[in-house]
Amino acid sequence: MLEDPRHSPIGTPLSAAKALAHNTGNQATGGIWAVSGPGGDAVLKHLTPAGTGHDHWPASADPRHWNYWRREYLAYTSGFAAGYGADAGIGAPALLAAGERADGSLELWLERVQGVPGRDWTVEDLAEFANRLGTVQGRPRAELEWHSRGFLRQYAGRLDVGPLDWDHPRAAAHWPADLRAGLRMIWERRTDLFDRTETLPQTACHLDVWPMNLYRRTGGEFALFDWSFTGRGAVGEDLANLIADTFFDGLQSVDRLADTETALTGAYLRGLARAGHRGEAQARIAVAAAGAAKYCWLAPAMLTRLAAGRPVGSADYDSSGDDTDILERRRPIFAMLVRWARTALDA
Repeated sequence: MLEDPRHSPIGTPLSAAKALAHNTGNQATGGIWAVSGPGGDAVLKHLTPAGTGHDHWPASADPRHWNYWRREYLAYTSGFAAGYGADAGIGAPALLAAGERADGSLELWLERVQGVPGRDWTVEDLAEFANRLGTVQGRPRAELEWHSRGFLRQYAGRLDVGPLDWDHPRAAAHWPADLRAGLRMIWERRTDLFDRTETLPQTACHLDVWPMNLYRRTGGEFALFDWSFTGRGAVGEDLANLIADTFFDGLQSVDRLADTETALTGAYLRGLARAGHRGEAQARIAVAAAGAAKYCWLAPAMLTRLAAGRPVGSADYDSSGDDTDILERRRPIFAMLVRWARTALDA
């Protein structure tokens, strides 16, 4: 728990602090806690300019950088997060308080949203959210000076690996030769996928839409969390991430992947059309290009970990520590990404 919080809107002393699941490797995040005090409950998020974490998750002072450390603070204090999708029924946790600490780091005090977390949503819930997101993203939106730009290329293109054994026996036991060839193609043509995505119609995106950042309030409105990456992206980029990342870490059964892809894509496109956007074909290509590009690094990273004898799953989110389960579970998701990549590159 953050020592000596300076801007509590719920009084002191704080009690019952509970660390919430988040990417502990991100140097821009000092921690996230659910806290209680004399005045009620809140979520405290500590934002840091140079915190502890992994070298490949550096905090940046550049407002256009994919991991600009002040971006989420600005998203809430400017009203951007609250207003982004408000007219379509997509909100954000209410901002209760915010302020700077003596060391220059920042505190965000947010509403503790009540409702159904995204990991427990049905396909119908996910599709309704996608439909509303399409309505939001089908309208022109102004780009702000602190929005990220070129997020996909910066985020997914920042990682590099040495020589890869695409025929590693443990991977080959779960991923057939044609799938491994497709994953290798995604990796080797990742720059082409970045280029393709950037040529398509752009809008202001959230850029981290997945079940861990979603709640449905008891009244039916959706709440979208974690605005750290928000910025310029392709129309359809957020949808691609939602489809794939609903399943990568085992949040939902991969048996629902095909139904989810179909339902969410159709719902999002209907939302775009309702907002007056007429680029359905381009949005489909954007889903394919952005989805494949966003995860171009994942199979190579898993192969690198296998070669080093390290676990292949996410330390922060994956409920299964069993490599065999993760390799098999991710097989149909990777197959979808290969299909997407071929669609995007052949278009």
